[in-house]
Amino acid sequence: MRIAVARETAPREQRVALVPESCKKLIQSGYLLSVETGAGAASGLSDQAYTDVGATVEADPAALLGSADLVLKVNAPTLADSGRDEVAWMKPGSIYLGSLMPLRNLKAVQALAGRKITAFSTDAIPRTTRAQAMDTLSSMANISGYKGVLLAAAELNKYFPMLMTAAGMVPPAKVFVVGAAVAGLQAIATAKRLGGNVVATDVRPEVKEQIESVGGKYVGIELSESASAGGGYAKELSADDRARQQELLAAQVAQSDVVITTALIGGVFAPKLLTAAMVKSMKAGAVIVDLAADGGGNCELSRPGETVTVGGVTIIAPLNLPSTVPLHASLLFSRNLTAFLQAFTKDKAFQLDLNDDIQQGALITYEGEVKNARTREALQKAAS
Repeated sequence: MRIAVARETAPREQRVALVPESCKKLIQSGYLLSVETGAGAASGLSDQAYTDVGATVEADPAALLGSADLVLKVNAPTLADSGRDEVAWMKPGSIYLGSLMPLRNLKAVQALAGRKITAFSTDAIPRTTRAQAMDTLSSMANISGYKGVLLAAAELNKYFPMLMTAAGMVPPAKVFVVGAAVAGLQAIATAKRLGGNVVATDVRPEVKEQIESVGGKYVGIELSESASAGGGYAKELSADDRARQQELLAAQVAQSDVVITTALIGGVFAPKLLTAAMVKSMKAGAVIVDLAADGGGNCELSRPGETVTVGGVTIIAPLNLPSTVPLHASLLFSRNLTAFLQAFTKDKAFQLDLNDDIQQGALITYEGEVKNARTREALQKAAS
């Protein structure tokens, strides 16, 4: 079977789906591997690095994708309106593997189904022990949590750690992290390593021990009903719980130097948690880093992709933050895809097994149909 790795063309994207390390492993497993010219350049990976491990490099993306049985990408394949119709170039019956984010890329999903392409979305892989090595969502969220704290530290008008100097003591920055999934936990750990005084909250009280294990202090409310959606995700709160959550957030935000928000419903959509009034209550010089900007943002005043200042408070809403650490982001993403492929490789070929829980969870389109229930619902809603 032939694997093709396409060059990413999305704005702000510097990652590549496979690094040479993974190409070598897959070639040893029996695959033929072709990479588009310049695919790894933004990650610091030359075409020569790919040819050195046995991959071929091709300049014509249409021919590359048209000859592939498996197409690997970081992002959803592009459509005609981008000037580069990757879905049309892929042959019917081939397989796409990458972070499709189907609820955000419904047109791409429809095009893949129409082309009878089997599409697996790695951000939909179930969060089970067996699937951990394949989970791109967690790998990339880890980077976002780390980098988000660095952005806050660079912007903040004070030190993060407590320091004893000849001129007296400097108190530590007060950091408040909203959401304690992968990105939130990494943000807590990084802020703690930098010396901040870290408090964190999550609508899932079962994460209290995880917050404390990485150096944060947990604050939360007593919920009237569970907010856990399973698989490490949260669901929307009831009206009463949401009101009490807002009171807690308002109290914590007002006394914080840095607020880092990471909350996503189902790992995709960002609930609006920080109001304009909360931002107004913060001290001049305070910083908000909205790590949910890709899902629309957790703060009412966030402008995804921009940094704004409101009443002396800086609000940073970065898009595609993992791409700003392209070498290691590509390395981890590549290892995730390789783990997925190798788990289902037999006789030098990828074996479809739609009874397997991992393939079932990640499957979005197959034989001309949209198989993922949430994606079908979103398409129906968009059509009505």
